[in-house]
Amino acid sequence: MAGLSVVIPTLEEACRLPLLLADLQHWPGELEVIVCDGGSRDQTRQVAQLAGATVLESPTSGRGPQLRWGIDHSRHAWLLVLHADSRLPGPWHQRVEQILSSPEGHLSAWFFDFNVDAEMRPMLWLLKRMVNLRSRWLQRPYGDQGLLIHRQLYAGVGGYRPLALMEDLDLVERLSKVATLRSLNCALVTSAQRWQRRSVLAQAWRNARLRWLWRQGRSTEQLLRIYRR
Repeated sequence: MAGLSVVIPTLEEACRLPLLLADLQHWPGELEVIVCDGGSRDQTRQVAQLAGATVLESPTSGRGPQLRWGIDHSRHAWLLVLHADSRLPGPWHQRVEQILSSPEGHLSAWFFDFNVDAEMRPMLWLLKRMVNLRSRWLQRPYGDQGLLIHRQLYAGVGGYRPLALMEDLDLVERLSKVATLRSLNCALVTSAQRWQRRSVLAQAWRNARLRWLWRQGRSTEQLLRIYRR
């Protein structure tokens, strides 16, 4: 079985990271877990080291720079990118095994379906359906849905750019021009914290506004000011 390199960007994730690292232990083959930290002041790095992960300190904070740094220092041909506040579903390793053993698996990029760790209220249910329709029909999965990709395909489109925001959308837009993005047909569960802090509609509007401003060429500093409000 091909080896798998998992890259996780972190910033102050000591509380949520252990659950994801435990999920990853179900992988039956050779596994490399790289936690690329952006300057955490909590116990994120220590937690990752205790779980056996390789911990790197990115020279520049931000998901884009951290992901690029982590992938550049990984060793396996297959890459799995995950956010630290995610939980993997029970059968995830079986589905990934199927892709890695498929003779044509490396020609596509793969993502998980979207789900959140909260009671499925009507607006959250609608959000889930809309995100999954968008991902499959428009081939626009975002970072909280993970990304399974062969290194050759990743390198062929230039990899992650060092963007503090929109690094996921930037990458999948380039990927969709040369390959098909396909669902793994199982859902990655992401933290519902941001959907609970604001209403679903308010958070969706905020995300859409950030994407629109990014396409208009607004500076990273402007985007970050909005993102951090």
